[in-house]
Amino acid sequence: MSSSTPSAPEPSTPAESAIPEPEATAPASPTDAELTAALGSWLPEQRWFSAKGHAVTGVDVLTRETLATTADLTLVHLLVEVHLEGADSQVFQVPVGVRAEVDEDLEPAVLLRTDGAGGQGGARSGCVVYDGLRDPSVIGLLSDLLATGGTGDVRFLAVPGADLPTGLSGRVLGAEQSNTSVVVGDRFLLKLFRRVAVGVNPDVELHQALGRAESAHVATLRGWIEADVRHDETTLGMMQDFVAGASEGWTAALEAVDAVLAAGDLGAGDFTGEARSLGGAVASVHRDLARVLGTSIAPAAETTAAISGRVESALPVVEGLDAALPRVRALIEAAGESAVDTQRIHGDLHLGQVLRTPDLWVLIDFEGEPSRSVDERRTPDSPLRDVAGMVRSVDYAAMSRVVDLPDDAERVAAERLAREWVDRTVTAFLDGYAEEAGRDPRENLALLRAYELDKAVYEAVYEARNRPGWLSIPMHAIERLADG
Repeated sequence: MSSSTPSAPEPSTPAESAIPEPEATAPASPTDAELTAALGSWLPEQRWFSAKGHAVTGVDVLTRETLATTADLTLVHLLVEVHLEGADSQVFQVPVGVRAEVDEDLEPAVLLRTDGAGGQGGARSGCVVYDGLRDPSVIGLLSDLLATGGTGDVRFLAVPGADLPTGLSGRVLGAEQSNTSVVVGDRFLLKLFRRVAVGVNPDVELHQALGRAESAHVATLRGWIEADVRHDETTLGMMQDFVAGASEGWTAALEAVDAVLAAGDLGAGDFTGEARSLGGAVASVHRDLARVLGTSIAPAAETTAAISGRVESALPVVEGLDAALPRVRALIEAAGESAVDTQRIHGDLHLGQVLRTPDLWVLIDFEGEPSRSVDERRTPDSPLRDVAGMVRSVDYAAMSRVVDLPDDAERVAAERLAREWVDRTVTAFLDGYAEEAGRDPRENLALLRAYELDKAVYEAVYEARNRPGWLSIPMHAIERLADG
């Protein structure tokens, strides 16, 4: 095992399992055939399903394990492989609750009802199968397993000294992307990775490293869930401290922009102080990761070749990108003339990945870009990629507030004011980063601009496919970068 791979601690020794013993009245579980038939239509409707646009041609159950049983509830853990038309198959994690019946609060989460026919050895009782992460009781059982340690193929591992309590209830958080996060006892955040990438998830790995560094800018890791998937140790979820009373960076930035535009005055929504402290937080996390996991040097040509490849692949998708291609190529070429200092980084940093507490900024979700493989996400990269991601996010926050305005003099004035807000905010962020890091990201401006371009092209592909009305936001950024 390499030094950058988290070593799994021995599970905490349970004093006495908090998982109730099975009772005879527990509902019968559905068959694999019933589950796969239901999942084929249910999965594409979920927000976290990452293969939208591709028809599901089949579903296979890779693993199935009953994690806990109570008098009226069975918790079943599923890993399913989804076969897709025109794309590679994907693996998803679906913890399901099985009950004889559910109340109206769980009705929206139901994926299957059985009538009791076809059971082994004759008739069986019917059951209702639903998304377990919508049920506070299921969340409580998962939390208890992390506190006491599991005994099956799905392993529940607590960080030594985590001292997790049992008997906590939970609730799901509203926003879902590629994961589902639940708050447990208003003290912990349990995140389940819905799309499962085989291997050790960087979110756990980097939180372990930052825990060893005693970083003030991340929530403390308390434990994680793993299993062997296709013979490789694979992360399924993680639990960390819940950052209570925090506001998301994206929301805070939007509120500042709205105040500026409403008052017509930059001072009404000044965000420079927050941006400066955010820059310092990002630099502090980069320094801690470098200290614990080390640094390396890579030829810049490798980075610029990868950026060039992504630009070329975007040409058929993004209308108008070809017009800027000669200038874009020149920008990328200028960045490839020297070596690049690399290390482990966040990998997908933006305003939605930071939380503002009353005292400081906290960085979250260290998975890296979900579209990349685990190996790609664990590959060292320049810290400038994270810096560029935040710069692009600040631009997006401001421009998203003017992109839908009527194309008239009012919009022109709003755009000019929003652009001034972006320039001031970005400058403050970079100043804060430079002060904490002892090195100014603008010292390697060519590479920083190449990373910004890479992110803007990624955004343009997304908008072209999903939200064409916002395509002008990344396209204007590409034009500005290409023009220097």
